[in-house]
Amino acid sequence: MIVDSFKFLPRLIATFYQMTEREPQQPIPWTPLAKPLAACKFGLVTSAGLYLKGVQRPFDTERERAEPIWGDPTYRAIPADTPQAALAVSHLHLNTADIEQDVNIVLPLRRFQELAAAGKIGGLADAHYSFMGYQGFPPEATAWAEQYGPEIAARFKQEKVDCVLLTPA
Repeated sequence: MIVDSFKFLPRLIATFYQMTEREPQQPIPWTPLAKPLAACKFGLVTSAGLYLKGVQRPFDTERERAEPIWGDPTYRAIPADTPQAALAVSHLHLNTADIEQDVNIVLPLRRFQELAAAGKIGGLADAHYSFMGYQGFPPEATAWAEQYGPEIAARFKQEKVDCVLLTPA
Protein backbone atom coordinates (compact mmCIF):
# COMPACT_ATOMS: atom_id res chain seq x y z
CA MET A 1 0.00 0.00 0.00
CA ILE A 2 1.53 3.33 -1.06
CA VAL A 3 1.39 6.15 1.48
CA ASP A 4 1.95 9.69 0.21
CA SER A 5 2.04 12.03 3.18
CA PHE A 6 2.89 14.96 0.92
CA LYS A 7 0.18 14.45 -1.70
CA PHE A 8 -1.30 17.94 -1.40
CA LEU A 9 1.93 19.93 -1.25
CA PRO A 10 3.72 21.45 -4.22
CA ARG A 11 6.47 19.09 -5.44
CA LEU A 12 9.30 21.43 -4.38
CA ILE A 13 7.98 21.77 -0.82
CA ALA A 14 7.26 18.04 -0.58
CA THR A 15 10.85 17.29 -1.66
CA PHE A 16 12.19 19.72 0.94
CA TYR A 17 10.16 18.08 3.71
CA GLN A 18 11.14 14.58 2.61
CA MET A 19 14.81 15.53 2.80
CA THR A 20 14.48 17.14 6.25
CA GLU A 21 15.64 14.89 9.08
CA ARG A 22 13.91 15.12 12.45
CA GLU A 23 15.10 13.56 15.65
CA PRO A 24 12.57 12.14 18.13
CA GLN A 25 11.76 14.60 20.91
CA GLN A 26 11.92 11.91 23.59
CA PRO A 27 13.50 8.50 23.90
CA ILE A 28 11.16 5.64 23.09
CA PRO A 29 10.40 3.74 26.32
CA TRP A 30 10.79 -0.03 26.42
CA THR A 31 8.63 -1.93 28.87
CA PRO A 32 9.32 -5.64 29.31
CA LEU A 33 6.32 -7.96 29.34
CA ALA A 34 5.51 -8.98 32.92
CA LYS A 35 3.45 -12.09 32.16
CA PRO A 36 2.90 -14.62 29.36
CA LEU A 37 0.88 -13.56 26.31
CA ALA A 38 -1.76 -16.16 27.19
CA ALA A 39 -2.51 -14.10 30.32
CA CYS A 40 -2.41 -10.65 28.66
CA LYS A 41 -5.37 -8.51 27.67
CA PHE A 42 -4.75 -6.61 24.42
CA GLY A 43 -5.88 -3.25 23.13
CA LEU A 44 -5.56 -2.17 19.50
CA VAL A 45 -4.73 1.26 18.12
CA THR A 46 -4.53 2.19 14.46
CA SER A 47 -3.58 5.38 12.65
CA ALA A 48 -5.72 4.49 9.62
CA GLY A 49 -8.54 6.97 10.28
CA LEU A 50 -11.31 4.43 10.97
CA TYR A 51 -14.68 5.54 12.30
CA LEU A 52 -18.17 4.10 12.78
CA LYS A 53 -20.34 4.96 9.75
CA GLY A 54 -23.37 7.05 10.65
CA VAL A 55 -22.42 7.07 14.35
CA GLN A 56 -19.15 8.99 14.55
CA ARG A 57 -18.04 11.93 12.48
CA PRO A 58 -15.30 11.21 9.94
CA PHE A 59 -11.86 12.70 10.50
CA ASP A 60 -11.67 16.29 9.24
CA THR A 61 -10.25 15.83 5.75
CA GLU A 62 -11.96 18.99 4.49
CA ARG A 63 -9.85 21.16 6.79
CA GLU A 64 -6.77 19.16 5.80
CA ARG A 65 -7.50 19.81 2.12
CA ALA A 66 -7.72 23.54 2.91
CA GLU A 67 -4.66 23.42 5.21
CA PRO A 68 -2.38 20.63 3.85
CA ILE A 69 0.14 20.94 6.69
CA TRP A 70 -2.59 20.23 9.31
CA GLY A 71 -3.88 16.82 10.39
CA ASP A 72 -6.88 15.94 12.58
CA PRO A 73 -5.49 14.89 16.00
CA THR A 74 -8.72 13.44 17.42
CA TYR A 75 -9.54 9.75 17.83
CA ARG A 76 -12.50 7.41 17.53
CA ALA A 77 -13.37 4.53 19.86
CA ILE A 78 -14.14 1.29 18.02
CA PRO A 79 -16.01 -1.38 20.04
CA ALA A 80 -14.49 -4.86 19.77
CA ASP A 81 -17.72 -6.34 18.39
CA THR A 82 -17.94 -3.86 15.49
CA PRO A 83 -18.61 -5.63 12.17
CA GLN A 84 -16.47 -4.65 9.19
CA ALA A 85 -19.52 -3.23 7.37
CA ALA A 86 -20.00 -0.65 10.15
CA LEU A 87 -16.54 0.87 9.64
CA ALA A 88 -15.37 3.52 7.19
CA VAL A 89 -11.99 5.13 6.51
CA SER A 90 -11.25 8.85 6.45
CA HIS A 91 -7.62 9.40 5.45
CA LEU A 92 -6.09 11.36 2.58
CA HIS A 93 -2.60 9.88 2.74
CA LEU A 94 -3.15 6.24 1.93
CA ASN A 95 -5.06 4.12 -0.51
CA THR A 96 -8.10 2.99 1.47
CA ALA A 97 -9.26 0.30 -1.00
CA ASP A 98 -7.45 -2.54 0.78
CA ILE A 99 -8.69 -1.39 4.19
CA GLU A 100 -12.26 -1.24 2.90
CA GLN A 101 -11.86 -4.85 1.67
CA ASP A 102 -10.45 -6.13 4.98
CA VAL A 103 -10.22 -3.80 7.97
CA ASN A 104 -8.13 -6.43 9.79
CA ILE A 105 -5.04 -5.22 7.94
CA VAL A 106 -5.09 -2.05 10.06
CA LEU A 107 -7.27 -3.05 13.03
CA PRO A 108 -6.98 -6.85 13.46
CA LEU A 109 -10.02 -7.31 15.70
CA ARG A 110 -11.05 -10.65 14.18
CA ARG A 111 -7.50 -12.03 14.28
CA PHE A 112 -7.14 -11.08 17.95
CA GLN A 113 -10.55 -12.55 18.76
CA GLU A 114 -9.31 -15.79 17.17
CA LEU A 115 -6.11 -15.63 19.27
CA ALA A 116 -8.18 -15.14 22.43
CA ALA A 117 -10.51 -18.02 21.53
CA ALA A 118 -7.48 -20.26 20.97
CA GLY A 119 -5.98 -19.28 24.34
CA LYS A 120 -2.94 -17.63 22.73
CA ILE A 121 -3.76 -14.30 24.42
CA GLY A 122 -5.71 -13.61 27.59
CA GLY A 123 -8.36 -11.45 25.98
CA LEU A 124 -9.25 -8.32 24.10
CA ALA A 125 -10.34 -4.91 25.36
CA ASP A 126 -13.94 -3.87 24.84
CA ALA A 127 -12.88 -0.69 23.01
CA HIS A 128 -10.05 0.02 20.56
CA TYR A 129 -8.96 3.32 19.05
CA SER A 130 -8.32 4.91 15.69
CA PHE A 131 -6.40 8.08 14.94
CA MET A 132 -5.78 9.73 11.61
CA GLY A 133 -2.03 9.26 11.43
CA TYR A 134 -1.07 12.22 9.28
CA GLN A 135 -0.38 15.18 11.55
CA GLY A 136 0.99 17.65 9.06
CA PHE A 137 4.59 18.48 8.44
CA PRO A 138 6.38 19.07 10.54
CA PRO A 139 4.13 16.78 12.59
CA GLU A 140 2.28 18.51 15.40
CA ALA A 141 1.87 15.89 18.11
CA THR A 142 1.19 18.15 21.10
CA ALA A 143 -2.51 17.23 21.27
CA TRP A 144 -1.60 13.52 21.12
CA ALA A 145 1.05 13.84 23.83
CA GLU A 146 -0.90 16.09 26.18
CA GLN A 147 -4.55 15.10 25.69
CA TYR A 148 -5.48 12.19 23.45
CA GLY A 149 -2.63 9.80 24.29
CA PRO A 150 -3.21 10.12 28.05
CA GLU A 151 -6.99 9.69 27.53
CA ILE A 152 -6.49 6.45 25.60
CA ALA A 153 -3.91 5.20 28.11
CA ALA A 154 -6.33 5.90 30.98
CA ARG A 155 -9.13 4.05 29.18
CA PHE A 156 -6.87 1.04 28.55
CA LYS A 157 -5.71 1.07 32.18
CA GLN A 158 -9.34 1.18 33.32
CA GLU A 159 -9.99 -1.94 31.22
CA LYS A 160 -6.84 -3.57 32.68
CA VAL A 161 -5.15 -3.84 29.27
CA ASP A 162 -1.63 -5.29 29.49
CA CYS A 163 -0.44 -4.84 25.89
CA VAL A 164 -1.30 -2.47 23.07
CA LEU A 165 -0.68 -3.24 19.41
CA LEU A 166 -0.25 -0.14 17.27
CA THR A 167 -0.88 -0.69 13.58
CA PRO A 168 0.41 2.32 11.68
CA ALA A 169 -1.24 2.88 8.34
